[in-house]
Amino acid sequence: MILNYKNSKIHYTTEGEGEAVVLLHGFLESLEMWNDFIPELSRTHQVICIDLLGHGKTDCLGYVHTMEQMADAVYAVVQSLNIESAHFIGHSMGGYVSLALAEAHPELFIGLCLMNSSFDADNNERKLIRTRACKMAQMNYKVLINMSFANLFTEESKIKHETEYHSALQLALKTPLQGYIAAQEGMKLRPYRFESYKNLKAHKLIIIGRKDGLINSEQLINQIKQTDINYIEFSEGHMSSIENKSDLSYNILRFIEK
Repeated sequence: MILNYKNSKIHYTTEGEGEAVVLLHGFLESLEMWNDFIPELSRTHQVICIDLLGHGKTDCLGYVHTMEQMADAVYAVVQSLNIESAHFIGHSMGGYVSLALAEAHPELFIGLCLMNSSFDADNNERKLIRTRACKMAQMNYKVLINMSFANLFTEESKIKHETEYHSALQLALKTPLQGYIAAQEGMKLRPYRFESYKNLKAHKLIIIGRKDGLINSEQLINQIKQTDINYIEFSEGHMSSIENKSDLSYNILRFIEK
């Protein structure tokens, strides 16, 4: 399905009936990452998957897509479907977008699951890495995507999940250069949102990969002590939808059925 938004197109899918669940993919992904989860989730819920700005079949709006701009686009889709409340599950960048949306529209949230994601802002080192990546992308985009994507998996995981890894990589390579740069620039600008998440009146869950090189799991767990934010730690890394698929499916169902 296509929603016309600010002279651009937002691509999304919806399947099933019942309480709404909105699934938001991460950087260099698309709504296709959720394909294996939709059949089970849509038995009891309306499942909405959205291609974020500059990803999948959704257009770019510029050369900076802030998390707030992405959240506004998600909100436009949700409004077009007349959804008043929903569970949100955001993978990596999709978690950052969900947090921005929760800050603007907290009444919309029944639950918010940050999957391989966090409420932290980029530190200076991370911002520098993103800036360098954007410059490199303009010189040899395909090589950069291959390198960036490989870093999301351990060597063992790439071998164990070889087919899924290469399928996900091919999707990543379809992300346009403009979408890549705009998302990187937007992630650099995102603020620290711990207080917003902590104070959200909704079910809250963080899914952590023990081998995730992008998330400081020990620090994250310490930050959420003495809050009502729950967490689950999986055995593998950043790509739980591939590396811990059955565990993820089980825990998403538990989360949305609370």
